[in-house]
Formats: sequence, C-alpha cells, structure tokens
Amino acid sequence: MTLQEKINEDLKKALKSKEEPLLGTLRLVKADIQYELTKTGASSLPDTSVLQILKSNYKKRKDTAEEYDRVGRSDLANAERNEAKVIEAYIPEEVSLDEISSKAKSIIETLGAKGPSDLGKVMGKVMGEFKGQNIDGNKVSSVVKELLASIN
Repeated sequence: MTLQEKINEDLKKALKSKEEPLLGTLRLVKADIQYELTKTGASSLPDTSVLQILKSNYKKRKDTAEEYDRVGRSDLANAERNEAKVIEAYIPEEVSLDEISSKAKSIIETLGAKGPSDLGKVMGKVMGEFKGQNIDGNKVSSVVKELLASIN
C-alpha cells in the first residue's frame, strides 16, 4: 500500500469515527496531494513525492507551533503540535548515520574514488541507493565528504 493510499484509507476511517484532530490534519495533507496531482496531471503520486509533502507539512506545523509559543499562544501551539504528531506518524524513520556510512564506504570502494574531487559521483550513487527512503541529503553529504577527505 502506497503512502497516498494509506492516507486516503485513514481519512475514510477518521470520517467514520469522527476523530477531529486526525480528520482535519489528513484533509489538509490530502488537499496538498490533490494540488500536486492537479499540477502534474497524474492519477497518483510516487511515495517520494508524498513523503516530501508530508515533510513539508510537518515542518510548517513545527515552525508555526514555535511561533505561537513565542507570542504566548500556547493553545494554538498545542494544536499545531498535535497536527505535527499526526503527520509524523506517516513519515518513515530517517536512515541512520551508520547505514549511510557503511553504504558510502562500499560505494567509494566500488567506484575507486580517490578523494574529494569524486564527491559528485559518490553522492549520486549513495542517494540512488536510498531512493524512496527518508534520508537527509545534508547528512549524506557530510558523511561522504568526511570519508573522501580521509582517503588522501
């Protein structure tokens, strides 16, 4: 089951059970998914695109909650945090640094990378290996740079 299908199913369940915080949040996420579908003209989105939408929505909620806290509106901040928790449940665990490091080491060996000048080649392969997973490109970049710098 794709992320998009899971969100749709959970939205139907929330409608039937009238779970208001869940229902409102899922409606907003579904609206963003529908907007992307309209833009692309596709009938469904790949999980990578849905994951980006979820991450974006999660970050918006966290940032908004911090802003509400800053101006003393804890009631609104708590509502935003609750929505963020709902969204967070759909975001898979982020790939660990150990996994990134071990995969990067094997790719560096396979490619025969000789130093920092091979960063682009290695980064492309590492990111390709983790395609469709929740991974932070900045973490990958720092790990790969560190490994390539140690080759010299």
